Amino acid sequence: MSAAPFRSRQVATARHRTAYLEAGPAHGPLMILVHGWPELGLIWEHQLRHFAAAGWRCIAPDMRGYGGSSVPDRVSDYQVRAIVDDLLELHDSLGAAPALWVAHDWGCAPAWGLAARHPGRCRGVVALSCPYFPLGLTAESAAATVDRTLYPHDRFPVGQWDYWHYHRERSHAAAASLDADVRATLAAMYRRTPAEVVGRASRFADVRARGGFFGAAGRAPAMPRDETMFSDATFEQFVAAFEHTGFRGANAWYLNDAANAAYAAEAPRFGRIDVPVLFLHGRRDTVCDTVHSALAEPMRGACADLSEVTLDCGHMLMLEEPGAVNAAIERWATAPR
Repeated sequence: MSAAPFRSRQVATARHRTAYLEAGPAHGPLMILVHGWPELGLIWEHQLRHFAAAGWRCIAPDMRGYGGSSVPDRVSDYQVRAIVDDLLELHDSLGAAPALWVAHDWGCAPAWGLAARHPGRCRGVVALSCPYFPLGLTAESAAATVDRTLYPHDRFPVGQWDYWHYHRERSHAAAASLDADVRATLAAMYRRTPAEVVGRASRFADVRARGGFFGAAGRAPAMPRDETMFSDATFEQFVAAFEHTGFRGANAWYLNDAANAAYAAEAPRFGRIDVPVLFLHGRRDTVCDTVHSALAEPMRGACADLSEVTLDCGHMLMLEEPGAVNAAIERWATAPR
């Protein structure tokens, strides 16, 4: 299926340009879908179609560093603080009615930041994969939650978060390896997660020891793409987008831990979130492992109105189980409160 039913838009200010997809009636309740790494607004195509048909006004931006949006040069321009400001500008351009913010992976960080600081802009938050850390999700705070039965400290000192440290220590090499063959990189990344990965160490747990994401080769191996994840047309749009921007801007989201922790510490009421929250776990997610590790515990202590649903899939919930994701969001969003 192509993106033909979606309208391509952009909002540009003196500080930033956000390109976005829009679907659904102009006066429907507002849903803003915030993608993660390494994705595009188009990652939400199944949700855009479903919720637009249900009467929602759906907006899916390309986040800073991606697709048709600005790709700043400085690493510091990819702090969560700046990305929240991008979302505020986008929201203002759409009329600023309270929105349901739906986010995945790194997209959750600015969605959580917005909910903690601007609750009046939120009907609620739906977060996929990446839970809330009121003191900021950093490589260090994530490593403190590692399941040490699976990742003994002597062998895996930072558990499955080793790849984050690789980004920080070898940022140019990380981007170069992903850029070397964009088509192969995306084919390697976008794959359905098999059940047998549960209970095994993640392939992201020894990236530094292997010399990078793809080892000594320095590039993704050629492989057929997983056709259950994308249509041909959608995959080609992803390839074209990342061949245009490269991965440098996308990877820079990993490089601002100190600034992001400082920003989190500025949130009122110690970062407590009172707006309704739905969190979707992927049982087979071996990086954002919220089922078998303590990764979700800070969220449970900081969200006053939290619902949780676990799906039998991996990290890319909205692609692996789009129907189940849509149904979970719909049930929660329409439940009486």
